[in-house]
Amino acid sequence: MSPNYTSPPDRMAYYSLVWEIVRQIPPGRVATYGQIAALIPPPGGMAERDYAAWGARWVGGAMATCPEDVPWQRVINAQGKISIRRGSQEQRARLESEGVVFDDHDRIDLARYGWSGPPDVL
Repeated sequence: MSPNYTSPPDRMAYYSLVWEIVRQIPPGRVATYGQIAALIPPPGGMAERDYAAWGARWVGGAMATCPEDVPWQRVINAQGKISIRRGSQEQRARLESEGVVFDDHDRIDLARYGWSGPPDVL
């Protein structure tokens, strides 16, 4: 059984890395929570398998508390959807104002609007 990693060992250091990456997503592009997590190495001593299971959740935690200069609207779930929560209508409106189109199932085409990542991985 793997340990229960409800938050990163150094929460603020991890969140800062997440915000640094998200600030690089250009207008009209989106990234998934898991994609952002995959750009950050697992904390020291943590198994890759455990990080793969928890990293996306940690990114979600970082996005829930991000500074105002972080384009939070550009981070969506792996299904290409906005996760339902307070602010989800505002997130959709912001993405649409950037030219992102939603299909009839409220999904974003990740092949079309997905961000390929920063030029240099952390």
